[in-house]
Amino acid sequence: MANRFVLNETSYHGAGAIQEIAAEAQGRGFRKAFVCSDPDLVKFGVTDKVLKVLDGAGLSYELYSNIKPNPTIENVQTGVEAYKKSGADYLVAIGGGSSMDTAKAIGIIINNPDFADVVSLEGVAPTKNKSVPIFAVPTTAGTAAEVTINYVITDAAKNRKMVCVDPKDIPVVAFVDPEMMASMPKGLTAATGMDALTHAIEGYITAGAWELSDMFHLKAIEIISRSLRDAVANTPQGREDMALGQYVAGMGFSNVGLGIVHSMAHPLGALYDTPHGIANAIILPTVMEYNAEATGEKYREIARAMGVKNVDAMSQEEYRKAAVDAVRKLSEDVGIPKDLKEIVKREDIPFLAQSAYDDACRPGNPKETSVEDITKLYESLI
Repeated sequence: MANRFVLNETSYHGAGAIQEIAAEAQGRGFRKAFVCSDPDLVKFGVTDKVLKVLDGAGLSYELYSNIKPNPTIENVQTGVEAYKKSGADYLVAIGGGSSMDTAKAIGIIINNPDFADVVSLEGVAPTKNKSVPIFAVPTTAGTAAEVTINYVITDAAKNRKMVCVDPKDIPVVAFVDPEMMASMPKGLTAATGMDALTHAIEGYITAGAWELSDMFHLKAIEIISRSLRDAVANTPQGREDMALGQYVAGMGFSNVGLGIVHSMAHPLGALYDTPHGIANAIILPTVMEYNAEATGEKYREIARAMGVKNVDAMSQEEYRKAAVDAVRKLSEDVGIPKDLKEIVKREDIPFLAQSAYDDACRPGNPKETSVEDITKLYESLI
């Protein structure tokens, strides 16, 4: 069986990367951008940094900001209608996963109208045409949606998140500019950074992992573990390193999948609107302990990448514990809560466990699991 690897056509990295947007748009002959960005980024002037680049080059655009933190089917459908009326011929997604996921769904539906109900995009949908071209500008160092073939849309009527996987949705150009992330508050920086670490660790141990993806994930773990604390402190180097680390993680996990940390986090976002990074960060160490027996020697390399010393002298039990402890320590240092007591209601656990089991990320978990196993994992965290 062949291993497929899908990446951006082009990406720009480093301070000032957004200045390249105009040249890319002009070079591709684009006429008008449909800009997707969430209301808070618009309110606080973050979106405006990109709009000024478009204005400076005389490029036309229309702004769409009906986007929730966990974007819904309605957000996508109103976006599709607005795009049709706008006369745009490409998308610019500015934000975290919410803006980019909304843009991906809009872009796919515009060129594949048979999927206009949005629900039909869940899983691996048999779309025929590539998305409308997307330029992606991340403002958080976490989701790596600018380099992935995945997006997540909330079905609000059923309190569930739909994971959609489609290589035709990947942005054509990513502009990974740490200056776009400098205004992130500490809490959001910590949450999105731990989301990136979860991507790297889950991608490294997932059932579909192989040597090429391992290379990306181990490097991402190394970069993130050394730089997240500094990014939370808002140092320029910390921001730049995290911007790169989360992107490198995305290059890997987009191609090999994730596991039950994500499948357990998704229902929390759908039911309680829990920030995705917070949910992942809380769940990650507990699931790492659960999965340890199915990971061979990989936790030794995770511990090494996170800066743990003398791992080669450790027993398997010792280096597995060291890897989990290193994750817990990083999470604690950046202010992530230790458990789900303030989030999960015990009576909701049966629904959460079934939703997590049904989630598209669950089959990638390295250890076979069940609804009962997932139930116990939730219970251990409240």
